[in-house]
Amino acid sequence: MNKILVFISFALLLGACSPTQVAPPLPFGPLPNKQQMQWHNTEFYGFVHFTINTFTDKEWGFGNESPELFNPSDFNAAQIVKTTKDAGMKGLILTCKHHDGFCLWPTKTTEHNISKSPFENGKGDIVRAISDECRKQGLKFGVYLSPWDRNNPAYGTPAYIDIFRAQLTELLTSYGDVFEVWFDGANGGTGYYGGANEKREINRVSYYDWDNTFALVRKLQPNAAIFSDIGPDARWVGTEAGFSGDPCWNRYTPEGREPGIPPANGQTKYWEALNGHREGKYWMPAEVDVSIRPGWFYHMSEDDKVKTPEKLLDIYYNSIGHGATFLLNLPPDRRGQIHENDIKSLNEFKTILDETFSVDLTKGAKVTASNVRGNSKNYQAQNVLDDDPDTYWASDDEILTNELVINFQETTSFNLVNIQEYIALGQRVWGWTLDKWENEQWVQFTSGESIGHRRLWRGPMQTTSRLRLRITQAGACPLISKFSVHSEPSYLVPPTIARDKDGNLTIAGQKEIRYTTDGSDPDQKSMTFTTPFDFSDGGVVKAKIFTNGKAGTTAIKQFNYLKKKWKVISGNEDSHNNNNLFDEDETTVWVSTSKGKGNLVVDMGETLALKSFSMFPRKDGIKSGLITRYQLWVANDTTNWALIKEGEFSNIYNNPVEQVIPFKETRNARYLKFVFDGIVNDSEAQIAEIGVSVEKTNLKTTM
Repeated sequence: MNKILVFISFALLLGACSPTQVAPPLPFGPLPNKQQMQWHNTEFYGFVHFTINTFTDKEWGFGNESPELFNPSDFNAAQIVKTTKDAGMKGLILTCKHHDGFCLWPTKTTEHNISKSPFENGKGDIVRAISDECRKQGLKFGVYLSPWDRNNPAYGTPAYIDIFRAQLTELLTSYGDVFEVWFDGANGGTGYYGGANEKREINRVSYYDWDNTFALVRKLQPNAAIFSDIGPDARWVGTEAGFSGDPCWNRYTPEGREPGIPPANGQTKYWEALNGHREGKYWMPAEVDVSIRPGWFYHMSEDDKVKTPEKLLDIYYNSIGHGATFLLNLPPDRRGQIHENDIKSLNEFKTILDETFSVDLTKGAKVTASNVRGNSKNYQAQNVLDDDPDTYWASDDEILTNELVINFQETTSFNLVNIQEYIALGQRVWGWTLDKWENEQWVQFTSGESIGHRRLWRGPMQTTSRLRLRITQAGACPLISKFSVHSEPSYLVPPTIARDKDGNLTIAGQKEIRYTTDGSDPDQKSMTFTTPFDFSDGGVVKAKIFTNGKAGTTAIKQFNYLKKKWKVISGNEDSHNNNNLFDEDETTVWVSTSKGKGNLVVDMGETLALKSFSMFPRKDGIKSGLITRYQLWVANDTTNWALIKEGEFSNIYNNPVEQVIPFKETRNARYLKFVFDGIVNDSEAQIAEIGVSVEKTNLKTTM
């Protein structure tokens, strides 16, 4: 009996020391909460900007627009949501109220809402329609509510905060579950404010009392992630161009833009959000927000400026592929539907993604690791190849530099690698490399720093029988939950369309290039590009590559009228600098000779039938000198000027894209006067390029 008891005791002791009973890794640094974990897993979701601006051709309404302007001719919530879902997105965020203050639901807080519009005889509710359709089609629903309200007379006073929170309460209690609440950083400035027509500055740190506003969201929608410049759940990446930094850390410590002033929405060192901080205080991952068009709201003039499938792929790999999320804006047109051009690009983008990720080339492969935590099966290397997000490979605590080797069943070619950390216990990897086995030795072909929720390497095709992931630096023992390998399908890259300063247009690309200049999509009956041709009058060029019965994506480029005869006759004395305005090169910059308000007077050298004026801001990230307010005048001499338009370039600070000023009717003129009376930081004005579009039958009279 005693021998039996000893045997049992020894067996129990062995069981207690079994590799399967190894202690799990301890958490490291700040950790994601439940809202953030759900948000990370959403990855790709849609933004819908739709309001008064859709019908006024503006990006930011001033707040004085009549609700009667909002009247989509054929609103179709099902089409909007289906477009989002078909593109592979898992959720949709609706701009329920933008800066102009117009509410897309029949709110009790203001008369400036959809019930005062002719849409559905004042009985419509866009928030209800979109949220119901999201639930019906299985998408998550989120809300955007602008903290700034250029219509509300109470804005800038404590009373507005009560109104703002009442609007937030309506949205978070009347439309079901919400997965994200989106707070913009734009706040304070000029507005209508109930007829005051004035500039109202607010204290961005204290005015909104963000702590209590965030607490209200937590109370009403406990599962919702909160987005803003200061989180607390997700941060703005710091740009609207469609990429995050590399590395892009999930950890971040927001800091105030001005010394001694705490961080707040619109008051952070936003440029640091691009990368985050490896050892930041908070788990505050980045969200990359970008529009499928240059602007956030629908503009007919941008129908030929929709991002191509290839551009959307680049954004995908530079957002989700860096551990951030990808929020893509799809602006409904004046019908209240997503435009056909947007849908076409989305569908082609989704096809390439599906073909890429449908096959995991590690299936059947074997994985070995330089160290396995306690030699336990719970943390074995093979865990990285399964599809269970809760299993992972881990090393012993003291082993921070280690490696995984993937042994393929046969020689394999790939150009995409997917790596994911088990982030529930923190972001731990600080450096990594990928090596391939070649000529009986390991050859490194890439390296990086952060991994986080997901890291996608995309590059030249690699061929090997063995692939190695080396962790070269870590803050704690690394935990890798997923490793997969893929091959992106080959596709025809769109040709490149360019025009030189003499007006000669070239189209570069492989194989047979067909093109059009009449706005139609090229087909195999279209003109074949062979040699450069004159395109001084400007217009839209569309080109496509055809080969072996296949057609590529259409490349589209719009050109203004050639500025070969243009010269500045007033407003700047530096003649060399002036050439930068007319050199067909958006990378060169014109800088005014004095700070603050000023103007440019341009002699176009001939009388033209003008349809629009455009200004290209500098795009290198420098904000000082961007023009925010303007006047545009035209004349046939230098005395009798006619004002065409005055206004603001609303979102130019965050989205420095081409700013187009359309004319209500064609105007014949030889001279342009561009007045700038709003300059970021009141510094010297800075412009990359200016231009005009003209009627094809313009006068072109040399004078």
